[in-house]
Amino acid sequence: MWKLKIGEGQNPYLYSTNNFVGRQIWEFHPNAGTPEEHQAFNAAREEWKQNRMKGYRCSADLFMRIQLKKESGIDVLSIPAVRVGEKEEISYESATIAVKKALRLQRAIQASDGHWPAENSGPMFFAPLLIIALHVTEATNIILTSEHKKEMIRYIYNHQNDDGGWGFYMEGHSTMIGSALNYVALRLLGEGPDDGNDAVSRGHRWIIDHGGATGIPSWGKLFLSVLGVYDWDGCNPLPPDFWLFPSFLPYHPAKMWCYGRSVYMPMSYLYAKKYHGPLSDLILSLRKEVHVKPYDQIDWNKARNNCCKDDLYNPPTFMHDIFWDTLNYCVEPLMRRWPLNKIRQKAVDKAIKHMRYHAEETKYLTNGCIEKSLQMICWWAHNPNGEEFKRHLPRVHDFLWLAEDGMKMQIKENLSGDFKSMYRHFNKGGWTFSDQDSSLITSDCTAQAIKALLLLSEMPTKISGEEVNVQRLYEAVNVLLYLQSPLSGGFGCWEPPIPQSYLQALNPSEVFADTVIEQEHVECTATVIEALVAFKRLHPTHRAKEIEISVERASRFLEERQRPDGSWYGYWGICFLYGTSFALGGLVAAGKTYENCEAVRNGVDFLLSIQNEEGGWGESFESCPSMKYIPLERNRTNFVQTSWAMLGLMHGGQAERDPEPLHKAAKLLINAQMDDGDFPQQDINMVFMKNCMLHYGQFRNAFPLWALAKYRNRVWPQNA
Repeated sequence: MWKLKIGEGQNPYLYSTNNFVGRQIWEFHPNAGTPEEHQAFNAAREEWKQNRMKGYRCSADLFMRIQLKKESGIDVLSIPAVRVGEKEEISYESATIAVKKALRLQRAIQASDGHWPAENSGPMFFAPLLIIALHVTEATNIILTSEHKKEMIRYIYNHQNDDGGWGFYMEGHSTMIGSALNYVALRLLGEGPDDGNDAVSRGHRWIIDHGGATGIPSWGKLFLSVLGVYDWDGCNPLPPDFWLFPSFLPYHPAKMWCYGRSVYMPMSYLYAKKYHGPLSDLILSLRKEVHVKPYDQIDWNKARNNCCKDDLYNPPTFMHDIFWDTLNYCVEPLMRRWPLNKIRQKAVDKAIKHMRYHAEETKYLTNGCIEKSLQMICWWAHNPNGEEFKRHLPRVHDFLWLAEDGMKMQIKENLSGDFKSMYRHFNKGGWTFSDQDSSLITSDCTAQAIKALLLLSEMPTKISGEEVNVQRLYEAVNVLLYLQSPLSGGFGCWEPPIPQSYLQALNPSEVFADTVIEQEHVECTATVIEALVAFKRLHPTHRAKEIEISVERASRFLEERQRPDGSWYGYWGICFLYGTSFALGGLVAAGKTYENCEAVRNGVDFLLSIQNEEGGWGESFESCPSMKYIPLERNRTNFVQTSWAMLGLMHGGQAERDPEPLHKAAKLLINAQMDDGDFPQQDINMVFMKNCMLHYGQFRNAFPLWALAKYRNRVWPQNA
C-alpha cells in the first residue's frame, strides 16, 4: 500500500536547509494497509472515474486525505452537516457550523511537520519529460518501482481524451505535444502497441492522423531529439552563446524571466552537444511509430518550423522565421568551426557553471519539473558518474504525487557567493512557492506569509506558538519592496519586472505566452499591498514612508490595469473572477472604498453582473488563452470560483450594502459541504503562461473556508 512520508531525507546524496520540513514523498509498502484501507483506495479510484464521466478530471486527493485523517485521530464526522432549505434563510449558527467543519478537516489533513500536503498538477507533459529523462540516463529502474510505473501508466490512461489523444493539460483538447509525449511515455514504461484496451493504438492513430510527431512544438522536438526519436536538424537553434552576452545589451541573460532562463539554459547545452540517448530497438521502433514518413526520408530542415495547428497558441511571426533561419544557416555553421567553436565551448562551460550553481542552491530541486528533467539529462551527458547526477536522483521523488487518478509529476539566508553574476536576486526574508530548499522566492507567497504571521502575532502564544521574530518580518518587507517595478508600480512574481515589455515579442515558444521577461501581475500586486498595509499598522517605524509610497503606486497600477467591463485579468488563476477578487482586496487595503473609488464600484458591478441564477459563479479556463470572460458550460457553479467572487464582493463592502447576493452564494457552499467538512472537487482552477492549466488540490477546501469565515464575520459583526 502507498504511504505518504513527511519530512524524511534518509539518503547520503540528499541535503536540506531546514531538515526537510515540507518534504512529502510517496512510498509503496507491499504489506501495509488494512483490508478497509485497501477498499477505501479502490473506492476512491472508482469515485474518480464516476466524476470523470461528469466532466471533472481533477483528483480529489483522497489517498492523502484517507491517510492523514486516520493519523490525526480527529473525528471529522462528529459535527453533523448543516443544510439550508430553498426558502430558508442562513443563520449565524448554520454558517458557524460550516466553518467549524471545514476547519476541523483542515486540522485533520495537516502533516506532522505543520505543512499541508497537496497535489499540484495539471500539465500533461510533465511526467513524460521525466520518463524520457530517466530512460536516457538509464535510471528508470533505479527511481521507479513496478508500482510507480503502474500508477504512472494509470494516470496517462485516465487522462486520455475520447478521440485517442492527450491534451497539453488535463481537460484540454488533444494536442501533438500531449499525445506524442504521453504515447512515447507509455511505450518507455513497457506498454505495447496494443495494450490498454486499445488505448495505445488509439493514441497512435491520433498522432498519425494529425501529421505525426514532426509537428510537435519546439520543446517536444528537443526532448524527442534527446531520446533519439527526432533529429536535431529538425530543431531551431538554441545557441548557448547567448549566455555570454554582456549586460549593456538591451537583452541579456539577467533580464530573462527566471523560469525561461532555467529551462533554455540546459536546452542550449543539449543543443550544442546534440546529445541523444542510446538507440535501442525500442527507440528505433518509436521512430517508425510516431512519424508519418520513414525516418530517413523526413525533411528535417522543413520540420523546424512545423507545428501542429492543434498546439499553436503563440504562432511564430515572419520575423521569427527570419531570426531562426539566420541562426540556422549563417550563425550555427560558423560557431561550430574553428576558431569560433572556442567561443561556443566557453558558452557551454558557462552554462554548466550556472546550472551547477542553481542545482546546489535549490538542493537539486531546481525551479520545477521541466528544468529538473533537463538538468538530469545534462549532468548525465556531462559526466554520468559525476556528483551532480547522483545528487539529482534522490530528489526525483519530491516531484511525484499519487492520487486516485494515478501518479503524476508535480529561505532564511541569501543565495551563496556572487549570486548576481549567476543572474539571481537577493532573497533573504522571502518565502518560496514550495519549500525552503527550493530557494526561489515569490512575492505573493511572501506577502501571504507576512499576513499570516501578523495575525499570529496578535494571538496569545498558547495558540500561536513561539513569538514572531520581528526582524524576519522586516527582512520579508525589504524583499517585497525590492520586487516592485520602478515604472509601473506593479509587483513581479519572482524577480523585479523588466520594463522592456517589447522583448516579449522574442518569445520562442508556440504553446506559452510571455516566456521572455518577468512582468507585473495583478494578483501579486494586490496581495503585496495587503501585506504592506497590515505590516505598517503593527510596525509603523520600519521604512514607513517607502511603504506608503509603494502602496500608493501599486494601487494606481491596479486601477490602470482594470478592464472596461470592471474586471481584472488573472494571470495565475481562472481568470477574471480570480484577478478581480484579488484586485478588490488590494485596492480596499490601500484605502479605496465602494464610495470613493470608481474602480472598486466597477469591480463589484462586474462580479454581480455575472452571478448565475442559483447564486454562484463559474468561469471556463478558456477565458485565460482568449483573454475574455467565458462562463462555464450551462453557466454552472464552481465552488472555488464562487468563493473568490464572494471574497471580492466582501472586499467591496457588499455585506454591509446588500448581503443578498452573498446569502445566495453562501447557501450553495454550505449545502455543497460534504459530511467530513470537505467540498467537492470540480473543474481545474489555476493557470500559468495564459495557456496551461493547473490543479491545486488544496483550493477546494481552503477558499470556501476562507469565504464562509469572512461571510460569517461580515454579515454578523456583532457576533464575530
